[in-house]
Amino acid sequence: MGHELGKYRSKRDFGTTTEPRGTRRASRRGRQRRFVLHKHDASTLHYDLRLEIEGTLKSWALPKGPSIDPADRRLAVPTEDHPLEYADFEGVIPEGEYGAGTVLVWDRGSCELDAEGDADAARQLRRGRLDLWLEGVKIRGGYALVRMGRSADGQWLLIKRTDEGADRRRKPLKKQPRSVRSGRDLNAIAGRTGEND
Repeated sequence: MGHELGKYRSKRDFGTTTEPRGTRRASRRGRQRRFVLHKHDASTLHYDLRLEIEGTLKSWALPKGPSIDPADRRLAVPTEDHPLEYADFEGVIPEGEYGAGTVLVWDRGSCELDAEGDADAARQLRRGRLDLWLEGVKIRGGYALVRMGRSADGQWLLIKRTDEGADRRRKPLKKQPRSVRSGRDLNAIAGRTGEND
């Protein structure tokens, strides 16, 4: 999983999409590492987990979204690195563009990695396991990202740890569909009225 944005940029026409091109590779000095969970209504509704590592957002598509139940194992498919500015992106990706559909910031917050800096986090990702702690608005607690098999491009699992953030009864994906950034739902962002998320 490289940290360059070439793959991200090659899939997008920035004259058409409002997605950020990505111009900065900011240092984290003096601030906490971030995470974001985008809700993405594309060809299928899914969520995208993005973690700030090595100056970009390492990204995984979660077909069923994150879970706060430790019994759940959620598939996490790696996607291209995204620029840091993508953490605030909400909007409509136009038809004909990669990932066409509506995107909202479902959750965001700080992320602590069980790693000694970015180089160690990147090494753990190459080895196939990363332990993290998320402090979001809707979800919090420990998670493990674990690669299935040995292939660098293989699929991963996102697994909730048993801790104070775990809850088998609370269903944030269903009960909290709106953006933590704008308070809007997918229909409002897309400019559709009279429909519910």
